[in-house]
Amino acid sequence: MVDAVVQLTDPTTLRAYAHPLRLALVGLLRREGPLTATKAAARLGESVASCSFHLRQLAKYGLVEHAGGGHGREKPWRATARTTAWDSAAEDPATRAAAAHLDAVLFEQYARRVRAWFGRRDDDPPAWQAACGPSDETVFVTPAELRQLTSEMDAALQRFQHRTADPAQRPAEARAVSVIQVVFPAES
Repeated sequence: MVDAVVQLTDPTTLRAYAHPLRLALVGLLRREGPLTATKAAARLGESVASCSFHLRQLAKYGLVEHAGGGHGREKPWRATARTTAWDSAAEDPATRAAAAHLDAVLFEQYARRVRAWFGRRDDDPPAWQAACGPSDETVFVTPAELRQLTSEMDAALQRFQHRTADPAQRPAEARAVSVIQVVFPAES
């Protein structure tokens, strides 16, 4: 990956990224590194033609790029950044609406992935079952304090990021784990 973060700033790109298969493709490339459309299709249970089309669309918006080598559908693709960011509170109403749509699509995917894990949780070893699961906390903070808290949580995760880029750094028992961070005002 070239950059740590790709910042999405226009409504067209936000809407293009909000497609569930495109989100899945970018996530797959971030977790597993460069893959061809054929290999991505096999991992995601999608058609090669569909993955190839969506990878080209993602490249058009700077979210993936050719990793070099190969030809045709056998060209490997890679994500251009480790994370994607956007401003959900953008001043432009069209950008804000596109960001809201992307947020909603992402949270639906998160919920689907969590429900799927709960459905297969009993198949995991007890150590993984005990280490995973939901939690929540309510705290009283200012917007500045919340930004600081979010930054501190992000920093805590950074100590494991080198394992994403370099599989040789992963301990034998390591697995890919999704950490979903959502902060929002609680109901009054």
